[in-house]
Amino acid sequence: MSAGRIIKLFGLIELFVFFFIVSCTGPEGNERINNVFRYNESANISSLDPAYARDQSVIWPVNQIFNGLVQMDDNLRITPCIARSWEISSDGIEYRFHLRKDVFFHADPSFQSPNGRTVKAGDFVYSFKRILDPVTASSGAWIFDYVEESPGRPAFIATDDSTLVIRLKKPFMPFLSMLTMPYASVVPKEAVKCYGDGFRRHPVGTGPFMFKFWKEGVRLVLSKNPAYFETEGSNRLPFLDAVSISFLSDKQSAFLEFIKGKLDFISGLDPSYKDELLTRQGRLQQKFTSEIELVTQPYLNTEYLGFLMDQETVDGKPNPLHDKRVRQAINLAFDRNKMITYLRNNIGTPGINGIIPKGLPSFDSSKVYYTFNIEKARKLLSEAGFPGGKGMPAVTLVSTPDYLDFCKHIQQQLMELGVEMKIEISTPAAIRQMKAEAKLPFFRASWIADYPDAENYLLMFVSRNFCPRGPNYTHFLNPEFDRLYDFAMHQVNDSIRYGIYRQMEQLVMEESPVVVLYYDQVLRFVRKGITGLGSNPMNLLTLKRVKISHP
Repeated sequence: MSAGRIIKLFGLIELFVFFFIVSCTGPEGNERINNVFRYNESANISSLDPAYARDQSVIWPVNQIFNGLVQMDDNLRITPCIARSWEISSDGIEYRFHLRKDVFFHADPSFQSPNGRTVKAGDFVYSFKRILDPVTASSGAWIFDYVEESPGRPAFIATDDSTLVIRLKKPFMPFLSMLTMPYASVVPKEAVKCYGDGFRRHPVGTGPFMFKFWKEGVRLVLSKNPAYFETEGSNRLPFLDAVSISFLSDKQSAFLEFIKGKLDFISGLDPSYKDELLTRQGRLQQKFTSEIELVTQPYLNTEYLGFLMDQETVDGKPNPLHDKRVRQAINLAFDRNKMITYLRNNIGTPGINGIIPKGLPSFDSSKVYYTFNIEKARKLLSEAGFPGGKGMPAVTLVSTPDYLDFCKHIQQQLMELGVEMKIEISTPAAIRQMKAEAKLPFFRASWIADYPDAENYLLMFVSRNFCPRGPNYTHFLNPEFDRLYDFAMHQVNDSIRYGIYRQMEQLVMEESPVVVLYYDQVLRFVRKGITGLGSNPMNLLTLKRVKISHP
């Protein structure tokens, strides 16, 4: 039988599995067949290829299908995965990984053997070079910016089937953390070659769950990988039989499905149901305590407003936001504590301590930059030439619809300062594009950590990262900041490096290219009977240890 016919046959099998899973119901009509974990993804997903795992909506399913050399536990410690051990040279340049020999790619017709094959060091060489290949156009190519690739000196070397060497240009201490990202997952050359562009919707990995069916915008089904290599005690992971992901775009509808027992958990807080689930103090409403468990902890996500620092004029007129004193006045003019209490039901921490979020070791709670101080804000505005806001043109804040209540809160408080702030609502995609092209003088944004190191936040202010090349969306420029950044990257001592990070943060907050709103919290509402889900400051979804106790 030809490969094409085999693949078509697999497609029919997947279709059968899909309808089998979603049509089976429990005693009360709730979907429940064996151990199927069900969640909704309101943002939909664009790809299951780890090369494009940029957004959380993609990262969550990709994290179930693929593995990398290393992984993070719930305490953000780097632990072995496909690499059982590793060494880093004393100069921080060479990383040598020793691979397990019992890791198999998922069974797939793209292999000569229908049972898949073992993973070898050469597979990582292929996978990493694929990420760097301009033809792939991966959004994650930047994770290898520090590797050393030159004629006669490759960056990635498989010295044998179970040993991989990676060489850097210069020391970069967060590098091992970056290898926990989905971009660094191993993929098989056979499957990528077989499916071509179709690999995005027919992924083949090594993870605890295998791809089974995906009807875009409707449902994605993953099934248990019976040959998965990790164990818990004497039991082979995963414990679930399948994962079923729906794509209801309306969060209120997803919430109702969760309340009816048709979803096993929901993540985050949406205005449409926050008061239904939570008290003003951030506790679960009493009526749900017998059915739902609330899991929360600091989330490495900083919500902020950004100013484009080098835009001196807007619509041909002087841009008042170009003046540091105006930016500082805005930072002082609204009450972050009230914002968290009334708009977030006390979920989150007011962003008064800088850009580095609570939950990272270098977060400094003793350093307070901006708290509500309307008198000081008025003084700064007057010094900038706008006493009581007189003569200051209106400023326009661009945001997505889901943050409109925050924007209105800030708008109302800025009115007391005499500052007129208009609000312009746009789609997330349009804002991402305009932000990348430096076309937004004033915008709302968030930064979710890619890896658990404060460097990931500070790189937003390195001058060589000016957008569109990098994530410096504010075009912040400070030579001393750049010097400290490069110096910090050579420091192998964490304490020294964290001290430098704090100096860098102070430079940023003094110039105020951002208004830090709050540090987020991971918020998970989980149905009773679900165990092993866990939680972590990166808000990664890890399902391999989940168990379901049937009522």
